[in-house]
Amino acid sequence: MRIGFAGLGNMGGRMATCVVKAGQEVLGYDVREENVTAAGASVAASVAEVTANSDILLLSLPDSTVVEAVVLGDDGVLAHARPGQIVVDLSTAAPDSTVRINALLAERGAAYLDAGISGGAAAAEKGTLTLMVGGDEDPLTRARPVLDLFASKVFHCGPSGSGHTVKLLNNFLNAIALSATAEVMVAGKKAGLDLETLLAVLNAGSGVNFATLNRFPKIINGDYLKGGLTNSLMLKDVNLYVELVAKLGVASLNAAGPVASFGMARALGYADEISNTVVDAIGDLSGGVRLHSREEPGA
Repeated sequence: MRIGFAGLGNMGGRMATCVVKAGQEVLGYDVREENVTAAGASVAASVAEVTANSDILLLSLPDSTVVEAVVLGDDGVLAHARPGQIVVDLSTAAPDSTVRINALLAERGAAYLDAGISGGAAAAEKGTLTLMVGGDEDPLTRARPVLDLFASKVFHCGPSGSGHTVKLLNNFLNAIALSATAEVMVAGKKAGLDLETLLAVLNAGSGVNFATLNRFPKIINGDYLKGGLTNSLMLKDVNLYVELVAKLGVASLNAAGPVASFGMARALGYADEISNTVVDAIGDLSGGVRLHSREEPGA
């Protein structure tokens, strides 16, 4: 399979690097050409070029607005899609938009898989991401040799849109865990607790979650794990979740917390910083609290 990649930012670049390191040639397109070369991929001059010269095209883009521009825009993916081609959307996108794009690509004989990702920048770098995929089984089977180069777990979640739906549900829980744990850790700091001991208790108790296990052991030492989802993108994902459950007729009683937390982080100047810095935004409003006593690496 000729492999194309469009969108080689924080996550896409890491995934593309995994594919290249596995010995595969990748043709990449990004608005920042240096992102493509940094991943070890060959540079395509346009979306049209990368689409026309790939059998499987991977997309890693910020949101549905950008996905639609890349796929449906003039001289975009749809205009150059062909029978048998597989387009895998690794973005976090609105399921309704995904289903519409799937139908349009199907008219040209191309397959569209919505493949939400989980695991963050660290897993992307190691090639151990979890993928939640919507779409037909046959193209997923054909795409697996490529997906397995950067994912250790791949779940087929159902028809088109299912992967992005599961992704929104997962990201909502992630947002709650991160924002709530950030609040708890700031409270622990102000209470004079030893934060390593606090985390050990949480991780041995019923409060354990992804943030207590994987994020805060680093954050309390000043390492914010740069390269992952920003506060703005986390807020975008939570808002997409709220829109989804509203359409489903599900009461959303717990969205206010992460909406407020990541919205506040964005308003306080952390918009483009990794979402782990929500703890600093909460700290700012709590008397200038920081969990660590040294500068963040690279600051």
